[in-house]
Amino acid sequence: MAAVVFLVIVLAAASSGAVFKPGEWYENLRKPSWTPPKWAFPVVWTILYVLIGYAGWLIWDVAGWSLPMAVWSVQIVANALWSYFFFGMRRMDLALVDVSVLWLSVALFILVAWPVAPLASVLFVPYLVWVTAAGALNQSVRRLNPEA
Repeated sequence: MAAVVFLVIVLAAASSGAVFKPGEWYENLRKPSWTPPKWAFPVVWTILYVLIGYAGWLIWDVAGWSLPMAVWSVQIVANALWSYFFFGMRRMDLALVDVSVLWLSVALFILVAWPVAPLASVLFVPYLVWVTAAGALNQSVRRLNPEA
């Protein structure tokens, strides 16, 4: 039953990206040359959401409500809010603050989950790499489009 709950939570967070889509506004923004191709985002995020959900379930299964679970909860909320800030509100500044909170919570999860469930920590490493790139992209797009 807990696995189903984590699936629902992850799907709810992922749905933020389906509700608040890039659209024409984002397409017209200047972007750095190293911006990943459009097809990469759904592929990478699908893989990451599976890893995020599994890592959360591992922690829950071993430790229940605990510090790693609290940090996992912070990251999933920050994750869901980013699309709303960036695409919904078109507030790249708030999205940058949010992605910073997301990065910190992902990194902290890796640290605090290690003693409880090392595999959960390892599953978050690709997530940290992607969020690092996403934060850099957020900042670059913001810098390239000061009027937006």
